[in-house]
Amino acid sequence: MWNHKNILIGIDDKLLKKFKKYSKIGGVLFLLLGVIGIAFPAFMTFSTVVFIAYLMLFAGLSSAWMTWMSNKEDWAGWLKSFLLVGVSLFMLFYPLQGVATLGLLFSIYFFMDAFAGAGLAFSAQGDKHRWFWALNGLMSFVLAVIFMVGWPFSSLWLVGFFVGVSLFFDGIALLMGATVLDKIAQQDKKEEKS
Repeated sequence: MWNHKNILIGIDDKLLKKFKKYSKIGGVLFLLLGVIGIAFPAFMTFSTVVFIAYLMLFAGLSSAWMTWMSNKEDWAGWLKSFLLVGVSLFMLFYPLQGVATLGLLFSIYFFMDAFAGAGLAFSAQGDKHRWFWALNGLMSFVLAVIFMVGWPFSSLWLVGFFVGVSLFFDGIALLMGATVLDKIAQQDKKEEKS
């Protein structure tokens, strides 16, 4: 399905070099965050809850501002803003309930990540590194199933642990993706010379 020749057409070398560089940097950062999450799961759980809560608060306030500026009578815009701000404040003031809710959302995320990883692995026909995407998808599926079995009681440590494991494998996948791009670029240079 995906042919690297089709993907790289029209992408200049400067943009490709930046992408490879930031893919490597992101991969290393994800690996480090993953190790921290695995070693200190409760810390990662509360950090994740606070991070998500502030993102939702910002989204709610931004939505309220846009509703105010564009159409003050748009009840759906105000409802969206109210819900985002309300849920974010609930998660900040009652973090344990936020952990349980976030745990359920993350199990859904891991199921979706498993589907995406499997899709990438199957679409990378002939690529010898495609097993990294398959492993990433398989690990996300296993994490989702384990999480659903113990939810909501084990959410306090499982959210942080699972986020750490997922970040760790996403970091490996990013690093391998950058490596594949390096090999594709080298292969293309060899083909151009001949």
